Amino acid sequence: MLEIRNLHAGYGSMKVLHGIDLNVSAGEIVALLGSNGAGKSTLNNNISGIYKPTDGQIMFEGVDIAGVRSENVVDLGVIQVPEGRRVFPNMTVRENLELGGYRRGRERRNDNLDRVTNVFPRLQERFGQLAGTLSGGEQQMLAIGRAMMAEPRLLILDEPSLGLSPLLVEEMFSLIRKLNEEGLSIFLVEQNVMQSLEIANRAYVIENGQVVLSGAADELIDDPELKKSYLGL
Repeated sequence: MLEIRNLHAGYGSMKVLHGIDLNVSAGEIVALLGSNGAGKSTLNNNISGIYKPTDGQIMFEGVDIAGVRSENVVDLGVIQVPEGRRVFPNMTVRENLELGGYRRGRERRNDNLDRVTNVFPRLQERFGQLAGTLSGGEQQMLAIGRAMMAEPRLLILDEPSLGLSPLLVEEMFSLIRKLNEEGLSIFLVEQNVMQSLEIANRAYVIENGQVVLSGAADELIDDPELKKSYLGL
């Protein structure tokens, strides 16, 4: 579904990604793991068309989307939930959700609202509430629900557990697994190594803009280099 080959990207003269290779197949959860500053969000933003890479390919279902405008990437069904949730705080929960379907899925808005509230019933209880007054966990649910309104074929989740309590982190990963079980392909970008590997099919570890480890998630859980670098074991 998604194939990235020899991707180089950055910001002006600052180079961040140095030849990234990875792929996501239909129906998978693929995790991208790494510390702050490793290049995870830069990769997401190049996939999503927010920035243009300096070299390499980003193929989505056989189409090279490297450098394609972000709204056209959305039209193809590549939908990102950005780090930090970024809900519209002065709009209601329902208005935030409806905006998610502005570009894609608009004609099925009511059906998509039903689908989102089936997954996140708490959001329906707060339809008329301003998004900025929600808890952190509820805002993350809203951000994912807003993305679902666009009928994603590939959902990119950037640090969905960031800032959540341990209990809400467990709930969030359970919801991600549920979305995948319903057939949604997910590219999960996280610092939460162990819980990401527990739900992912495969994973890549990125350091200083390069992939340093990759493989089946259940094998990487026991990888000594991963434990040494990220778990202090």
